[in-house]
Amino acid sequence: MKTFSAKAQEIERQWHVIDADGQVLGDVAVAAANLLRGKGKPLFTPHVDCGDFVVIINAAKVRLTGNKEEDKTYSSYSGYVGGMKRESVAKVRRRRPELIVERAVKGMIPHNRLGRQIFRKLKVYNDANHPHEAQQAKPYEL
Repeated sequence: MKTFSAKAQEIERQWHVIDADGQVLGDVAVAAANLLRGKGKPLFTPHVDCGDFVVIINAAKVRLTGNKEEDKTYSSYSGYVGGMKRESVAKVRRRRPELIVERAVKGMIPHNRLGRQIFRKLKVYNDANHPHEAQQAKPYEL
């Protein structure tokens, strides 16, 4: 008996829409990461991109628990002396709200070439309008 391994051309991809309005950030990110990786499919193979496309709408209205809005910080380092930049969630939400959801999902997928390929299937929008109506995306309930 041989172990089954899915091939990239055998996978049928679907489109899902997640409405983040009033939802907790972690719950939205976990659901999106699992759909992107294809963890719920019977033919899931860890080294193959088996996942579906995910559209997250109303990312600006996602909710964080506790004091994370002010206490949580995102940091980036340019590589130069004094090049450390820190930003609170409240500041990121004012500047570019979809970045909060994107960073949460990116941390939950593999950090390699496969993860970068999977991450390209995530589409995040601040409001309820999105340009993917033609794909007939199914609403996903959390």
